[in-house]
Amino acid sequence: MADEHKEIDAVTGTATTGHDWDGIRELNTPLPRWWLWTFYITIVWAIGYWVVYPAWPLITGSTEGITAWHARSAVVDDLAELKVQRGPLMDKLAEASLPEIAGSPQLLDFARAQGRVAFADNCAPCHGAGGGGAKGYANLNDDDWLWGGKIGDIEQTIRFGVRSAHDKTRAGNMPPFTGVLKANEVSAVADFARSLSGLPAEKGVDLDLGKKLFAENCAACHGDAGKGNRELGAPNLTDKIWLYASDKATIEQGILQGRGAVMPVWEGRLSEPVIKALAVYVYTFGGGEK
Repeated sequence: MADEHKEIDAVTGTATTGHDWDGIRELNTPLPRWWLWTFYITIVWAIGYWVVYPAWPLITGSTEGITAWHARSAVVDDLAELKVQRGPLMDKLAEASLPEIAGSPQLLDFARAQGRVAFADNCAPCHGAGGGGAKGYANLNDDDWLWGGKIGDIEQTIRFGVRSAHDKTRAGNMPPFTGVLKANEVSAVADFARSLSGLPAEKGVDLDLGKKLFAENCAACHGDAGKGNRELGAPNLTDKIWLYASDKATIEQGILQGRGAVMPVWEGRLSEPVIKALAVYVYTFGGGEK
């Protein structure tokens, strides 16, 4: 085998390894010297890294290295420093009223910055990154508010939630009408509700019956004209803005099964300045109500 290794390829003049596949012999081409030196340097670098930084896991911890530096500790230190820097403004934000925040350019800019981060962490999973909402989750950009769009209304909704366990929560839900209304009556009410915002009724549906049933069952919350009631979270049915979609099947589903989505309580989970910052940030989405 040693003799085979010393065999020289006639074409290239390079020794072979002795490996032969169907008459094709493998050349024993040495690695480029620059590559070998680079490889050796990486080995030395790795050894140096093990010595300088935490590297090897142990039973209850790890080797600390000469510096004992940890990325996690560095992040904690950076956050602590940031907290110290923001401390005075956070205190001002906690003490100021919402009108005072809106009237102070410094506090307003700070609240928007804090609110943007808090919104991304806590609200975006339901309302979307830009507050655009989704089916069953309110669009915060359109200035159409179930519970009121003044900055104080928004703060109350954030602070105490909707249909939550808090005694100050926004209360009110749409009951199911299964067993109360017959199939043709559900169809008639659904078409009448759609007609309030100018949507066409299904052919053959009795809109007069729908109007009568609406007055008997729905007007108590939505109003005789379907304009809604913010105290109850009953939406305005005339503005062409639909939380769950405007197709007839979806409306019939809501009539039969009811609606009662829950928004969690954020008081106690978020700090006072963060709740105020969120209210300010959400208020700016749709321009807010004065």
